Amino acid sequence: MIQETRLPETDDLWRLTVEHSPVGMALVSPGGDFLTANVALCEMLGYDAATMATLSFQDITHPDDLASDMRLVNQALAGKISSYRITKRYLRSDGTIVIGDLSVALLRAPDGTPIHFISQIADLTERHAFVERLDAAEAAVESEQRKAEAVFDTVAVGLLLLDADGAYRGHNSRHQDFMDLAFPDGHRGRVGQTGYLYDAEHGRPLTAEEMPTTRAVAGEEFDDFRLWVGKDPDNRRALSVSARSIRDRYGTLTGAALSYQDVTDLMRAIKVKDEFVSSVSHELRTPLTSAMAYLELVEDSTDIGPEVQQQIAAARRNILRLSHLVADLLFSTRVTSGSTIIDPYRVDVVTLLSEALDSAAVDAAAADVTLESDLPDSLVAVADGMRLRQVVDNLLANAITYTPRGGRISVTLGATKRHVEITVADDGEGMDEEDLRDIFVRFHRGENARRRQVPGTGLGLTIVRHIVEAHGGEITVDSTLDVGTTVKVVLPR
Repeated sequence: MIQETRLPETDDLWRLTVEHSPVGMALVSPGGDFLTANVALCEMLGYDAATMATLSFQDITHPDDLASDMRLVNQALAGKISSYRITKRYLRSDGTIVIGDLSVALLRAPDGTPIHFISQIADLTERHAFVERLDAAEAAVESEQRKAEAVFDTVAVGLLLLDADGAYRGHNSRHQDFMDLAFPDGHRGRVGQTGYLYDAEHGRPLTAEEMPTTRAVAGEEFDDFRLWVGKDPDNRRALSVSARSIRDRYGTLTGAALSYQDVTDLMRAIKVKDEFVSSVSHELRTPLTSAMAYLELVEDSTDIGPEVQQQIAAARRNILRLSHLVADLLFSTRVTSGSTIIDPYRVDVVTLLSEALDSAAVDAAAADVTLESDLPDSLVAVADGMRLRQVVDNLLANAITYTPRGGRISVTLGATKRHVEITVADDGEGMDEEDLRDIFVRFHRGENARRRQVPGTGLGLTIVRHIVEAHGGEITVDSTLDVGTTVKVVLPR
């Protein structure tokens, strides 16, 4: 239905067109007053017909858009233009803004006198909001893409992206360095090309089927696949490769992502360590055993005086300590080789702890550290008594070493139906988060050990952890710098 304010002479065709138009339509006087407005325009602006009769287009135009609109109106009235089209903002009755696409034509009398403006207004608010959201989304995507590209190209790990056909779709500069080593004559950018890539032992070139890229594009996922790249053996780099498949929402394989981490220093350190441990096991154990036996014979001899006996005893203690270090190294080698390290049997854990405390009492007294214990009368468990004693001795030795004079060490033993809990707590130096994180790493020496020049190999707690885990147990360490350390060992009963 046509909403009329000040009814001019209009014909039936105009009325029909305006009434059924899906866009806002109006007749506006040369002065800007609304003469006729259709339902669509009234609903668009939120006014009823009576209110529209009191308004002009200046009243509903956003103040910031009024000047440009008036300039066009004046040009039309002056005969410079007969029509115009602009996008402008309108004020709704509730104060919200409508963005409209306004098309205007000026109707004149035969003598050229302006009669009224014919206006059509299409509501672009939702479209404009969608465009703004789309622009914001595109800007966000572009920003995230730039960030991802920056990270992609600056990380120290080589990154490679493959499509489902095995074509290289992207790689960073770090991976390009590895490719230059493996393929000095250039790479075709597809999976399957062999180059200077060798297995983890340096000995054999990898076949096309063994290449990590070939495996990845076939859908295989893996971690820490180690290989060497480079033509010159002296300049080769060791890489640890991991791969993950990329699939669409239907599960179809669309590609793979691979990461290449340089582990050359680690591989060489492991080789040096293994060679050293092997040398120790063959070259040190036998002469140490022989020297210990001879010292024991001499020490028991009646032909030497007290002073010489003291010197021999001192030498024997140092050889015994060196023998223990060698034993730790050999034990560590057994652990990494997968050999069985425990032989469980029924043992009274209370007796074991009491003997360990008695043995540690001499060192504790020398360090002016108090040993306390809270033990039940008896507690039998199935465990390797010798290895469990090794665990307790190590924990007590560490606690005594890093507890200042006048400090206290507490040993408690508790149990449930299924578990045994041994706790060793001290009020000593404690550790910072970095040392605590690496406390069980082989050959790791904490800052306090390095600062105080405490002798040792950094294997003690590593061995402790392996013994506990071999029993199916768990060891946890809580430590606060300058407050103390608490170690809890939980073993199946």
